Amino acid sequence: MPFGFLEGYRVIDVSQFVPGPYAALLLADLGAEVVKVEPPRPGAKSGDPMNDLGEQDADGLSPFYKVMNGGKTVVSIDLKSAQGKADFLSLIDAADVMVESYRPGVLDRLGIGPDVLRKRNKGLVHCALSGFGQTGPYRLRAGHDINYMSLGGMLIGSGTLERPVIQAPPVSDYASSIQAALSICAALLGRGKTGEGAYIDMSLTETVLSWQSVGLMGAQRGSWVPGHGTGFLAGGVACYQIYKTADGRFFSLGAIEHKFWENFSNAVGHPEWIPRQWEPAPQTELTGLVQAVIEAEPLSHWDALLDDVDCCYHPLVTFEELPGHPQVEARKNIQRDGGENPVVQALYPAWIDGAPPPERPPLKHAEVSDVLASWQGGAARAG
Repeated sequence: MPFGFLEGYRVIDVSQFVPGPYAALLLADLGAEVVKVEPPRPGAKSGDPMNDLGEQDADGLSPFYKVMNGGKTVVSIDLKSAQGKADFLSLIDAADVMVESYRPGVLDRLGIGPDVLRKRNKGLVHCALSGFGQTGPYRLRAGHDINYMSLGGMLIGSGTLERPVIQAPPVSDYASSIQAALSICAALLGRGKTGEGAYIDMSLTETVLSWQSVGLMGAQRGSWVPGHGTGFLAGGVACYQIYKTADGRFFSLGAIEHKFWENFSNAVGHPEWIPRQWEPAPQTELTGLVQAVIEAEPLSHWDALLDDVDCCYHPLVTFEELPGHPQVEARKNIQRDGGENPVVQALYPAWIDGAPPPERPPLKHAEVSDVLASWQGGAARAG
């Protein structure tokens, strides 16, 4: 069973791919009842195009789709039909939250825009996730994570001296999901005081833009501006770096504090590096010296040497190694469901009152009539 904080709250998830579905997944993990509305697709098990990613299991569902929608009830509704709109609005009448990721204006063209929904249910918390927001000259522009990260200042400060690099998993997708879930929970708290819901215009671009205050301030003042391969948190210094070992593995070093850099330098037999920690960035020469030493030995050597040294060292753990890592095992954060097509997923990232995150139930399919019957006579929660 999920955490019980949002027990009794009803969420309609009308979104696709990652941002909306992951936000709704977090709400489900926290106890909300989530109904995912998908368009009908003849011959397909799901109307969410994420189900087309990768090979499908024997049940006709993609494992990627499964882990993004665990704990939800999936129904098929054609929002372009009169009956579909009627069914959808009946769900809205009894819902607390709606999460959607349509392009701006789509719901209005369907006749079920924000104003219509608010009149039906004044307590509805409606969260609209979009790439660039509901207003502005880019509101209708197509994009994906790499584009939102470009405009939001996220890519220009990362990578190597030669070029910025693509980051994975998609940061703006997941960051906006978390921001959306936070905003929804805050809106529900506010509704408990006023009885009024809220319309949340959540932009993926602005989510990562909200992290850029340091760079923005530096640029405006003409002082330090983080850049790819130059910032001390972006590969510009030797003490905060990723190093490649002789066997093609990697480890991270986060020795920002002087004591950590000193411990590392002494441990690898090069105390002469200690006073060079804060040479001007990019520290190409110093980083190259460290790399030359590290690449002479395999990861097992450095793990044996540095694992107990207080220097902020850790190997880059592979996905194959993650489930068996002692820290991950101790925190009970990975769930593996057996069977012919095992589903492996990371759970909610918190322990509550000393208890690990509960296992996430699988998604299930239902008829709209069954959901409407269970919600019949229900009303949005007042608090």
